[in-house]
Amino acid sequence: MNKIIERATAPTPKFFKVLRNIGLAMAAVGGTILAAPIVLPVVVTSIGGYLAVAGGVISAISQLTTEKVDGSQ
Repeated sequence: MNKIIERATAPTPKFFKVLRNIGLAMAAVGGTILAAPIVLPVVVTSIGGYLAVAGGVISAISQLTTEKVDGSQ
């Protein structure tokens, strides 16, 4: 459990910061589509669900990617 906390608080490489932000945007767009107050076609709703899940996964993995956690390689 401590390793996960260390990884989450360790510096994230620039590429993965950009990737994390893209994932957050995807999750936001997907959530907006799913929460739309109008009835949308099933295809659009399905795409919104996939965007939300994919964005969440991309963001989580990117946040836990670090340059180095400890002195080991």
